[in-house]
Amino acid sequence: MSTKKTVAPAKTVATKPAAPKVVKKAAGGKAVAAKKPRARFDAIYTLNKKRVFGTGHGVAPKRDVTYFTKWPRYVLIQRRRRVLMRRFKVPPTINQFTRVLDKNTATSLFKLLDKYRPEEAAAKKARLSKIAQERAAAPKGEKPQAPKEKAHVVRHGVDMVTRLVEKKKVKLVVIAHDVDPVELVISLPALCRRMDVPYVIVKSKSRLGQVVNLKKTSVVAITGVNQGDQHDLSLLVESAKNMYNNNVEHRKEWGGCQVSSKSKIRMAKRLKEKNLSNVKK
Repeated sequence: MSTKKTVAPAKTVATKPAAPKVVKKAAGGKAVAAKKPRARFDAIYTLNKKRVFGTGHGVAPKRDVTYFTKWPRYVLIQRRRRVLMRRFKVPPTINQFTRVLDKNTATSLFKLLDKYRPEEAAAKKARLSKIAQERAAAPKGEKPQAPKEKAHVVRHGVDMVTRLVEKKKVKLVVIAHDVDPVELVISLPALCRRMDVPYVIVKSKSRLGQVVNLKKTSVVAITGVNQGDQHDLSLLVESAKNMYNNNVEHRKEWGGCQVSSKSKIRMAKRLKEKNLSNVKK
């Protein structure tokens, strides 16, 4: 008795018929294939990755972005004032503040000034409290201890320095070149020359302020130094007299009247055209 296996018939899967190609006919009767549909506008830009110019990423393009920077108002005022001071005719009394001390002499000057800084508020309070405690602890019949001689310190402030110069108690006057308004110190150089007191003009009022433990100050003065610093002070006084007190030409020089680069190009172009016209004639 033979047994035969029956095989089930295979299932037929219905396949979707391919979409017919759309073929357009040109005017001459030739067949032209259809164009691919364009990608959407937002799909193009959403797929691109954001560019990162940080460390380890892409290199930023070289470009001048200062044009797009929004500067603070005080920076704009400083730049405009500097341009105006170059363009206008500046009188000698104001122009003298552009002639500052050279770098080497200024370095030695500030080294000397740092040695005679005035004491800070906390140190002064501690010193006065110690003196008060000693006086309170002293017996009733005894006199309090006489205070020691004041140490030499740098004096600062326009009013203080002016009074000291009038009394001829100053060895050297140091004026900042960027005092605003300049009328505060404009008469100080003339006063120093009249009283035969040496003076110098340095950069800047913030650097002078560091000497006297302030944010900025217009002028400082040296009233005296120790015996070991007499030689350094004498060298500074000699250079100050040569550069400022005894320099007559320096005090009579006008400033400003500088033409801008665009105006120079324009003037050169006009001069060239004028020379060509003269040659043709």
